[in-house]
Amino acid sequence: MNIVAATDFSTRSHRALRQAGLLARAQHAELHLVHVVDDDRPADLVHMEEREAHRVLIEQISAVSELRDVSCYPTVIKGHPVDGISRAAAAAGAHLIVMGAHRKQFLRDIVKGTTIERVIRGGRYPVLMVNNEAQRRYERVLVPVDMSKTSADAIRVALSSGLLEDDGATLLHAFSPMGKTRLISSGASTAVISGYVEGERHRAMEELTNFLVTNGFDTRRWSLRIDEGGPMQVITRAVEEKRPDLLVMGTHSRSGLLRALIGSVTEEVLRSLNVDVLVVPPAELRGAESNDRSRIEGPTHT
Repeated sequence: MNIVAATDFSTRSHRALRQAGLLARAQHAELHLVHVVDDDRPADLVHMEEREAHRVLIEQISAVSELRDVSCYPTVIKGHPVDGISRAAAAAGAHLIVMGAHRKQFLRDIVKGTTIERVIRGGRYPVLMVNNEAQRRYERVLVPVDMSKTSADAIRVALSSGLLEDDGATLLHAFSPMGKTRLISSGASTAVISGYVEGERHRAMEELTNFLVTNGFDTRRWSLRIDEGGPMQVITRAVEEKRPDLLVMGTHSRSGLLRALIGSVTEEVLRSLNVDVLVVPPAELRGAESNDRSRIEGPTHT
């Protein structure tokens, strides 16, 4: 397993680096520490910053306790942050990118998104966004699912990367009883409306159970939760109640103006919830650049 930890040397990035180190150690993975230097400046200044960034990366490898006994590859790349991170991930044959949550600049990010959002939109690699302090094991994991192949892929990636274990995980599904509004407007009794909603809840639970069986997840221990409401409403409520360490979510293949205007549930989660989030793109999009596995820097063992 190869992990890329992108850092801009901020406190947010340092938390992500430490989490990446713990994950790499547990999975016996190679860890590529990546810093991107803006090359749209005088060459001498760029060269000086490259050297300084490489020095800092080497220093962090030696000083950060979570990086001990991990094979680390310090990498400095010139260019735009999003493109640089993507190129580094392709060169490393990355299975996972780990990044810290970025402070948002509202006017710019409402149009373009933060660096991590744009890396995720690239759709080539699973990305772990770290919001909180590093921890050796995610003990309370929440997995919103919509019964799609994308949701199944997200669970498989979380399991294979060691982020999701057999116990302590809750699968969450949001359902909307389509006929409820019509029943209310027609003057149906509370008992009739409640019975209808419970019937829809039962149907959703059966669909979730079938989803587990179809994808071979039924042999594992899950907590199952079916909540009425829109996806973001249900996820937010569950996060407030369960206080999970990690959310695991898949992304769907959406692009263009519609996505830019209304975003997605995943992007709403990234922007509004203070929890670590693993975002997994569709399987058909992942690894499209994985043929180039050459390393930009030699290994540094600690």
